[in-house]
Amino acid sequence: MFYLDPNKQQELATQDWPQTFARLKEEAKNPLLKAYYAAGVVSGDTPLSQVPFLSIDIETTGLCPKKNGILSLGAVPMSLERIRCKEARHWFVNPRTKVGDASMVIHGITHSQIAAAPDLQTIMQEMLALFAGKILVVHCRSIERGFLDAAFRTRIDEGLEFPVVDTMELEGRLYRKKTLSWWDRLLGRKPTSIRLAACRERYGLPNYHPHDALTDALASAELLQAQIAHHYSPDTPLKEVWK
Repeated sequence: MFYLDPNKQQELATQDWPQTFARLKEEAKNPLLKAYYAAGVVSGDTPLSQVPFLSIDIETTGLCPKKNGILSLGAVPMSLERIRCKEARHWFVNPRTKVGDASMVIHGITHSQIAAAPDLQTIMQEMLALFAGKILVVHCRSIERGFLDAAFRTRIDEGLEFPVVDTMELEGRLYRKKTLSWWDRLLGRKPTSIRLAACRERYGLPNYHPHDALTDALASAELLQAQIAHHYSPDTPLKEVWK
């Protein structure tokens, strides 16, 4: 699993995102990035009921952004009240890296689909336009942040930064507050799973086939709605859940 540097994670968790976007707009050299950052982002004091969310998921050839690439990306616009499936997008992209047979089995993406897929750089403008002004919803932020940042650096020599609400992290706040006791370990008990399917099961959400970017983006969107309904409120400020 790839994780951002702990110092960088802390910076992303505590920074003022509107101020960060204003700075990045001035620093960005690529016009697509400038336009993305110029769109800005809502403040951390915004009630969750008023936040424009975009749930995303990416499927990759492996777990290391420096060695592996993005195979597909799914995105679903949402709010706490509604998931706008008609506006969802799903892209297959060429990862620029070797795609092993094991990866094909996991994702169900064929070699012919990848061979016919465009490079991520060709969909970058459309993707950033969809991202603009939204708070991204993910399940395991190190994957989406790490791979998208690496993909942008490889293609335009500039990284990509964005705030997220991480449904895995929210669930971890509930079930990973303390480590297992020696007695639990002796009995072979394991920590409560915070994988996407396990989280959804706890809220009575239906079981979806995993490892499809669009399906997993929808699954994360539904999970966030359930988490907010059970543990927060529509008036909760965004800063309590974003990173």
